[in-house]
Amino acid sequence: MKQMRRWVLFILLLAFPLSLSAVEGDSTVFVHRVGLNFRPSVIMQTHDFFKGANMYSRPMVASGSAHLQYSFMFPSASRLGRLYPTAYQGIGMAAYTFLNPAEVGTPLVLYLFQGARIATFTKGLSLDYEWNFGASFGWHPYSKDEGQPGANPNNLVVGTKVNAYINGALMLSWTPAPEWTLSAGLDFTHFSNGDTTFPNSGVNTLGLRLGAVRSFKGVMAEDRRVLPMSAYPKGDRMERFVLDVLACGAWNEEMVAFDGEDRRVDGKFAVLAVHVNPLYRISRFLLVGASLDFQYNESMNIQNHIAGKNPDAIKFYRPPLSEQLGAGISLRAELEMPIFSVNFGVGHNVLYQGKELGGFYNLLSLKTFVTNNLFLNVGLKVCTTEASNNLLLGVGWRFGK
Repeated sequence: MKQMRRWVLFILLLAFPLSLSAVEGDSTVFVHRVGLNFRPSVIMQTHDFFKGANMYSRPMVASGSAHLQYSFMFPSASRLGRLYPTAYQGIGMAAYTFLNPAEVGTPLVLYLFQGARIATFTKGLSLDYEWNFGASFGWHPYSKDEGQPGANPNNLVVGTKVNAYINGALMLSWTPAPEWTLSAGLDFTHFSNGDTTFPNSGVNTLGLRLGAVRSFKGVMAEDRRVLPMSAYPKGDRMERFVLDVLACGAWNEEMVAFDGEDRRVDGKFAVLAVHVNPLYRISRFLLVGASLDFQYNESMNIQNHIAGKNPDAIKFYRPPLSEQLGAGISLRAELEMPIFSVNFGVGHNVLYQGKELGGFYNLLSLKTFVTNNLFLNVGLKVCTTEASNNLLLGVGWRFGK
């Protein structure tokens, strides 16, 4: 709790003093925002643990969280303020409960977030979106040492104390006064560790979001307008074609079928990838394209190289390099906003050996632009075959910007 209080104080200190000297309606200053929202949710029943295979022998249905957020909007007279007039971005923290602290924990979350207006219905009423991307701490992970202190044999959904946090929301936002925004909408959340440690079934929730935001100084969102690109100065125009080259790496664990049951393979396995992704700009917000995806996964096809049949100590030969490499093609769409871009992909491997690399895969990444060209990447690759999922942690360069 002491750590949470420190973060609350930090966010409040960020929000208030920064705007005290600004003049309301000044188009040259940032708009600072402090928000509080609550998210009552239901747990999606994706595992027997949630359905009743827990210490209470009853379904786990309800969850909830409270969020404190600080965000800012670029000055309306700045280039980014003109191009993305309703966009806001910032940092947030949250406390989650799944009403089973003994087996799941009571996680705290720290995250980046960004949102903007999708459509305006009337003055003061709009449809908005927001994404959150961060890390969650304080889980009680699986431990099979029954009878020992700290044992947690029922929790087959969470394998680590720290897990990735991904959230998306659609909200109706109402502005009763220029400095106040009230919102209500639908909210989806996913927690997992990207198969870096098993078990990793993950936790998914779906629910409501109710919140309020107080804005300070500057030109408020309600007084900003999205104009056609032809109305902007020539210097604000955006490039039509860009090329992103991304190098990333991670690690994962592997499960194999042995004597009719899934068995965890000892050790961690390296994952390396390179993505070459040309993109064409449809609008200031949306780019589309295709990507060449090259991957080396140390654990691929290890099922086919079992050395010996001792069930207490399963050993494996290292698969040949040709079975650890794959190349695929994916279709990509990217939501571009100030500082951040969110990239979605659906692909299929075309060069590979072994059945584990033979299916479709989905990709989701958050790009954080450190400069106009250099970006950091955090994401997740999810496979539809028996291949393990993996994180996408790396650095990339955007050509043509």
